[in-house]
Amino acid sequence: MTAFQYQVLAGPEGYLPPAAAMMGVELPDKGEALIEGQVVSDEEALHKIAEKLLGAENPFFFPGPLLLWAWRDGVEEKARAIKDLAETAGAKIIPMPDYRPKYPMINPDVEINPNHPNLTIWHNNIDACVFVGVHCHYANMALKIIRGGTDCYTIALCAEAGHEDAMISLRDAGLEKIKRLTTIVGDKKRQLAGREAICSR
Repeated sequence: MTAFQYQVLAGPEGYLPPAAAMMGVELPDKGEALIEGQVVSDEEALHKIAEKLLGAENPFFFPGPLLLWAWRDGVEEKARAIKDLAETAGAKIIPMPDYRPKYPMINPDVEINPNHPNLTIWHNNIDACVFVGVHCHYANMALKIIRGGTDCYTIALCAEAGHEDAMISLRDAGLEKIKRLTTIVGDKKRQLAGREAICSR
């Protein structure tokens, strides 16, 4: 282990933040995840995601074309599960239906431009966002731009190997893991409500 270990933290990190992979952050193996560049267990990451979503003032989900279009069996069921997760977490949803540059105009209330995701984040004051169903090469680019120019905390629910440039990256995020995350979010939400009720007495 080197003396310096790069952390993938909320920015703004600058105009040209380094790619986390170039700074030594490696993708996790199956059953593992990343939290701020460090390899952890899936379960630890699931709980951290729930905490970040419930602790955020204005969390958003950014579903991409792999989730928005019924291009193969199982996609509609997964999309419904993500919608349930967002509702359980009290998060809003802005879709990323395609990757074409939205020039000269983009309506940041209804769509996110992967080439300039910071504009949507700034416009909506988003402090935590979840990427899901976004092709890996576009997700990596957008996550790096967000880290470079905003203080938004990024979470990636990846169906493949994960994303080094997200603050939390969960790999192999299929239907089972999404439902497990929804359960954890719901449990933590009830615990927080119980504590608040006790404190208000």
